[in-house]
Order: sequence, then structure tokens, then C-alpha cells
Amino acid sequence: MIPLEVSILKRLITNKLIAWKNKSRRMPLLLHGARQVGKTHIIRDFGSTHYANTAYVNLETDPIAGTWFDGNIDPKRIVMLLEAHIKARVVPEDTLIIFDEIQSCERALTSLKYFNENAPQYHIIAAGSLLGVAIKREKHSFPVGNVDSMTLHPFTFEEFLWAQGEDILAGEIKAGFESCTPLHPSLHKRASDLYKIYLIVGGMPASILEHTNTGSLVTVPGVQNRIINDYIADMAKYATESEAVKIRGAYNSIPAQLAKENRKFQYKIIQKGGSSTLFGEAIDWLETARVVNKCYNLTTPDIPLEVYKDFTSFKLYMSDTGLLVMTSRTPQEIILNLSETDNRFLGAIAENYVAQQLSAAGKSLLSWRSDSKSGGQAEMDFVLQEGTDIIPVEVKAGERVTSRSLNVFVQKYKPAYSIRVSGKNFGFENRIKSVPLYAVFCI
Repeated sequence: MIPLEVSILKRLITNKLIAWKNKSRRMPLLLHGARQVGKTHIIRDFGSTHYANTAYVNLETDPIAGTWFDGNIDPKRIVMLLEAHIKARVVPEDTLIIFDEIQSCERALTSLKYFNENAPQYHIIAAGSLLGVAIKREKHSFPVGNVDSMTLHPFTFEEFLWAQGEDILAGEIKAGFESCTPLHPSLHKRASDLYKIYLIVGGMPASILEHTNTGSLVTVPGVQNRIINDYIADMAKYATESEAVKIRGAYNSIPAQLAKENRKFQYKIIQKGGSSTLFGEAIDWLETARVVNKCYNLTTPDIPLEVYKDFTSFKLYMSDTGLLVMTSRTPQEIILNLSETDNRFLGAIAENYVAQQLSAAGKSLLSWRSDSKSGGQAEMDFVLQEGTDIIPVEVKAGERVTSRSLNVFVQKYKPAYSIRVSGKNFGFENRIKSVPLYAVFCI
């Protein structure tokens, strides 16, 4: 077997990068994303594929590059120093300039404003793993209105299929979603089996490469554990000691939060007497670092959904489901035998997976919970807005799909149709669109 490399793994964001390159009025691009999601690889590969040359500097590991921005940050001066450093010409339109880990140098971030205003002919991508955290903590001057922004998420299930050489299967899944036509049983089983593997491996490039190159799942948790350790090191580096303790506590509590029947985030799960005053900033840190996905409860599922968020009531998911499976110590055999297993936590894992796919698709994560006055509580896992329609999304880990909550929501709010995500094949009946778990990326 020839080992796969990160640089050859296909990503959805590449088309967005090409569109950015071809814009008539292009601004420097800031690429956000959690550590280890593949930002450096994707932009370097994009540079080598779509430009004659790439001028790359890492502002965290290259101390000389950081000093360029100590004084005058005129673009002509910066480009001159960059050319001397890489010993090559930086040609507008033909050279992609990459400032990696830009959060390490506040003045480099500020310089993007002047590149946009005074030297827009240069193509610049700046990336940072903890860019949002550094801007908040160090009060960096963010070049508002002078940069384009994109976020790189962990691999979606579609991208995971591409990495497995299953491009045709990904296309069949899309066709099934559009037509609501069940896939052939053999394709449905193949896609379902790969979905189970994805739950274990997750979407972090290093984990995917480990599994793909070894053909095994045994060593994947070791790779995931190293990623978690990197996150913990970042918490210590970009927060005070007392803040870091709270951030770790909030992050480590997520599996226990999701194991509850009511998955609303509760501060007391972190520690007895916990409150938003104690842990609110820690959760903000995790969200800003993009290592969690936050899902707000709705006060009412009405148009527009965004104005009905309850900022005091939310669920917190890990940004990568593979990391959730690893940190929760869920046995791999339970995941692989999912259809034959009755395990309550599998529902939490499936819900985390759906949140990850919806977030990567740019969807706002919103949920709904009824009050207990009207004959017991009902909960809708996710609620989407599609034009002027409100679409409830119910998530089931297996093929048992009976649910009181969806019936309550439909009777109360009468949506145009509903989506039920489960282990079942595609279908449409009683205004409920059945979407297999492996097809959530199509929503």
C-alpha cells in the first residue's frame, strides 16, 4: 500500500479558495479553524496547484519573519524582506503569500489592512489556529472590512468518503437525497458501515491518514489523544493558569453533558456550584478556538430563527465526533455493531455527528424544547430555517424511529415537512423525509 499524504486529500474548501483567487476585488484571506484540521496543508497545496510560486512563512516558528513587522509595515517593505528571506521574487498574481500562525504577530495581522488598501495586487492567505482567542485576549487590532474570512472544519463524511476512494458512493448518496429514493441495499450497507468507521476515526486529517494507511482502527485513539494533548497545551499557552483549569474542566465535561437525557449544558456538571459567572469565559474560549460546536435553544421556532435564540440555554458538542468517541472511552465494537446494540450514549454520539456535519455546511445550530406544562416535555434535536419554512430535524442512532417529540412539534407548529435522520434508508412518508445518518452532509 502506498501511504496517503495529507496534501492529496480532497477538501470542499478548495472550490471556495479558487473563487477567492478569481475575485475581481480580492482582499487578503484569513483562514480560521481549530488546530490540526489541516489549514497549513490545504493552503500550501492550493498555492502549489494554482500559483506559479508560493512564499510561505510561519510567524510562530520563524523568529526572523516576526521582526519584519516591528517597525514600518508598508507592504512594499514587507514584500522586499519576504523576497530576501525566500530568495525569490514575489510576483503579484503569480505568487501566493502565506502568513501561517498569524495570531503570533499582532502587527502582521494589522498589515493586512494596508495590503488591502495599498497593494491589493498581492494574493495573501493568513491562517491561525487560535486567531480568535489571541484577538480577544491580546486585544489585537483586527482589520475589519479589509479581509475575507473562511473556516476550515474537520473532514465531513463526504470528504471522508473521498479519502477512502468512494467518490461514486458519495455521488449515489447525493442522488438518493435529492430524489428520496432508497439506495440499493448493498450500497446502503456499504455507506452505513463507512459511517460507523467515521464515528470512530472522525474528521481530523491525522486520524484519517492513520486509519487509511494502516487499514486498522487500533492505533487511531493514540493519534486522537495527541490531538487532545495539543488542545490542552494551547489552553495553557493562551490562557492564565486559573482560566486554563476552567477551560479543561468545561471541555472534559462534554461527554457527561451529552450522556444526560436532557443534553442542555449544566455548569454544575463541571463542578458543584458551577455557574455561568465561573465558566462562561471558559466556554467562550472553547467556542472561539473552534474545538466545540454550540447549539442554542430556541424560545420559539419562528421566522427568523436567529432572533429567538435563548443565550442562557444551549448544548455543547465536540467539533469532531471521533474525539468524542475517544474521550468518552466508548468501545469501538459497540460502534461497529451499532444496529445490534442498545446503548443510550450512541444517541449522543449520533447527535454530535449531525451537529458536526451541519456546522461544516454553515448551518446555525439551533434546537427546541417544549415547556413541561403541556403534557410532558418534547425536544427537537435541531431546527433549520429554509427560506420561510421551519424544518425540524430529529436524530435517531439506529432504525427505531418512533418519537413523541416530532409528533408534538408537527402538531404545534405544522412545518412544511420534517427530517428524520436515522439508520433507515431514504424515503418520504407523512411529510417526513427519511435521511440516513451517512447522508447528513447533503442537508
